[in-house]
Amino acid sequence: MSDIKIEGDNVNKGLKLLAVLSTIAMLVVLLGGALVTKTGSGMGCGRSWPLCNGQLIPTEISLELIIEFSHRLVSGISVFLVTALAIWSWRKIGHVRETKLLAILSVVFLIIQALLGAGAVIWGQQPVIMALHFGISLVSVASVFLLTLLIFEVDKKFDADSLVIDKGLRSQIYALTIYCYVVVYTGALVRHEKAQLACLDFPFCDNAAIFSLPSTKYEWVQMGHRFAASLFLIWVIALSIRILLKYKHKRVLFWSAVGSIIFILLQVVSGAAIIITRISLYTALAHALIITMLFSVLSYLVLLSTRSKKNENTNKKVA
Repeated sequence: MSDIKIEGDNVNKGLKLLAVLSTIAMLVVLLGGALVTKTGSGMGCGRSWPLCNGQLIPTEISLELIIEFSHRLVSGISVFLVTALAIWSWRKIGHVRETKLLAILSVVFLIIQALLGAGAVIWGQQPVIMALHFGISLVSVASVFLLTLLIFEVDKKFDADSLVIDKGLRSQIYALTIYCYVVVYTGALVRHEKAQLACLDFPFCDNAAIFSLPSTKYEWVQMGHRFAASLFLIWVIALSIRILLKYKHKRVLFWSAVGSIIFILLQVVSGAAIIITRISLYTALAHALIITMLFSVLSYLVLLSTRSKKNENTNKKVA
């Protein structure tokens, strides 16, 4: 990052620790939300929020209550961690171009995420709204993750401030990241419409009749997601190979591309495992975690692309 003027030793180690803790907390919140959905624990605390069954500390304990209450507790802690991280980052490395925007996004999307969760408890869990809730959670995690990377970039452990990515590749990265969000939404809709097992075969709805059209709404939702995910798989691999061939000597791009390929393949495997295991809790949580990591990597490529455009313009002025 060309406008970083301070050395890593001048950055408070506490800020780095806070950044790591905040990132972990956001991942736990996201997985906790997925766990609440998978176990049907959304009403574990009744329709009261932020209290649980109208109590600060509930007296009648059930498994659903423990899961929901724990999720709320971790979410509350994450609000304080991320807010502290945003303020501290703003003050410490606010001169870095992306810091202030990411600080704002991390807090705003976390608040929206919390409000959507509260709304689901108070007014009921509508599938479309709950799918949007996961998408918001994804952006929130990615924002905190990118803010953490900015903090660690100060140490100059990796060269990420002088890259120049060609315009065509930048456009592909932007488009792919947006499409990733669309695919995530279709997957969340499958979950909240309870259409995970609408098709019991893989990769087709019915492997014995691969050319037959879905016959129910739930089959359409399931197969719509699979079709979108198939295009996403091809696109991620094609783009990653292009990056590997053209920028194999740029470590951050090289490993981002490698990570993208690994995560998309794991995502496909975990998606198939959900069908094969008939929605095993562990495979479902893995599916949510892997797409979060993939989206975060793609978001980092977006950050590098926006920075690359600035570097390109600077080089033209110098020339």
